[in-house]
Amino acid sequence: MSNKSGDYEDTAVAAEKAGFKVTVAKNGPYLVSGNLPLKKEIIVSDKDGESVAWCDGEKYPDRDRYALCRCGKSGSKPFCDGAHEDVGFDGNEMAAAVPYNKQAAAFDGPELVLTDAQNLCAVTRFCHPGGGTWRLTQRSSDPEAKKQAIQEACNCPSGRLVVWDRKTRQAFEPDFEPSISLIEDPEKKVSGPIWLKGGIPLESSSGTRYETRNRVTLCRCGGSRNKPFCDGTHCENGFDDGDESIRK
Repeated sequence: MSNKSGDYEDTAVAAEKAGFKVTVAKNGPYLVSGNLPLKKEIIVSDKDGESVAWCDGEKYPDRDRYALCRCGKSGSKPFCDGAHEDVGFDGNEMAAAVPYNKQAAAFDGPELVLTDAQNLCAVTRFCHPGGGTWRLTQRSSDPEAKKQAIQEACNCPSGRLVVWDRKTRQAFEPDFEPSISLIEDPEKKVSGPIWLKGGIPLESSSGTRYETRNRVTLCRCGGSRNKPFCDGTHCENGFDDGDESIRK
């Protein structure tokens, strides 16, 4: 399910060398280069409506370069069709280019430490089962609680939550190849953010490089107050990209 942090850091270096990159266009789309794989990924819920797993959805044909809609108004979602110009999209990037460890609060447990950067929350709710990742971390001397805490944190697509080994101070991280997923949330009947995986470099419209991380989520409904990152606003505005999975 997860690897220690050094493994994904190696992947991030390889991603940059391979030419993978996402650039935020000023008041426009995300410009993707490096032939990054693109697919849908769907949140799986249990009988109680709790988020418990991911399943693959539609896979898009490989392209060396493509532009993903950021305003939420394209008629060719997930790709940009120029609608941002027609609607006068204000894509001002409000997120500070601050490293994760400067944003996150830490919660100690006997075997694990949980760090939490709340402003990165994409509202996918994997942190809810079992009393919540925070409580599971506090109970991490119990092997089952520890295992579930690690799983829940690794399922967090935005990287808001990261679980660390208390002794080694290394993070547990999912083992991702560089790729992009478009999140669908049938339980909430909304389309979620763009999920960058595997240490893909992300550059602002002004040329500033955001911290390269194993997993981040980018707004594609146009409404986030923490652009370019998702802040869960898609749940408030009922964003729908036309995917049938959210209508079942």
